[in-house]
Amino acid sequence: MSSYEPPLTVTPSMLALVAEISEHVGQLTAYREDSLTPQLRRGNRIRTIQASLAIENNTLSVEQVTALLEGKRVLGLPREIQEVRNAFSAYDAMPTWHPNRQTDLLTAHNLLMQGLIDDAGHFRRSGVGIYRGARLLHMAPPASRVSTLVQELLGWLGRSAWHPLIVSCVFHYEFEFIHPFADGNGRMGRLWQTLLLSHWRPVMAFLPVESVIREQQDAYYAALAAADQAAEATPFVEFMLGALLQALVEAVTTDQVTDQVTDQVSKLLTILPPGMALRSSELMQRLGLSHRPTFSKTYLKPALAAGLIEMTEPASPRSPTQRYRRVLG
Repeated sequence: MSSYEPPLTVTPSMLALVAEISEHVGQLTAYREDSLTPQLRRGNRIRTIQASLAIENNTLSVEQVTALLEGKRVLGLPREIQEVRNAFSAYDAMPTWHPNRQTDLLTAHNLLMQGLIDDAGHFRRSGVGIYRGARLLHMAPPASRVSTLVQELLGWLGRSAWHPLIVSCVFHYEFEFIHPFADGNGRMGRLWQTLLLSHWRPVMAFLPVESVIREQQDAYYAALAAADQAAEATPFVEFMLGALLQALVEAVTTDQVTDQVTDQVSKLLTILPPGMALRSSELMQRLGLSHRPTFSKTYLKPALAAGLIEMTEPASPRSPTQRYRRVLG
């Protein structure tokens, strides 16, 4: 049995972040365990998938990803549409996987990359370097070492005594360092970290931390590079713990804001009878509002996020003929 231990310096900053994250997770679990409806789960999952793929240069918007999930036709590149469909399949299957089982890791990669690369579900068979422009950022270990390195990393997952938050971040970095697949390593690393976190606290399965990473994409890659230079995961772990904390704070804040605007959303639903589709200007007129930003922030967006209303043209959010209607059922 391998005794591999990823190099890491546990810093006071890490411990402080772990404590703060744990506190927020407790609050979120207590607040949302019974109120995390299928609509909220779906909304967070859509944001997760859209952001994770956007990091890999997929250009589809949240609205287009939502439309794909609903089986609607979306104008987009065939590869990008396939990436979204694959990602939904992978995240839907996530609860059936065990984090330290290699067969599950390969199955996940096959779902994520099916129809996109020839060797989906198989480790790479050649060397690979990560470039930005013409500059080499990272040369991954040789292909002949990949299987052994992955086995050692998964074995460490099963016996590590570190806090699950730290373990998930270390795994994410080590996985990207090994770069075990010909393509899809970034989205696989983020997916597997989510799987690890969900085994710690189920509510973490629907935390869209990928949205935070997408907003801080340069810092994400800089943290990976800093960890490479330091020859240990410490800089990347600190970055990822910070991203997790930010995602949790935003999740709690979103819930609090949603509570505060319940009356406004109720008013919006009252003036939008089932079966009727109205433009935003018509909705504002019925509500007696003239300030569009207020209407958007406190009426329209919360109702859309809660899945209570929907766009008639989700693939074209800014369409001049866009209307909104009640979601029935």
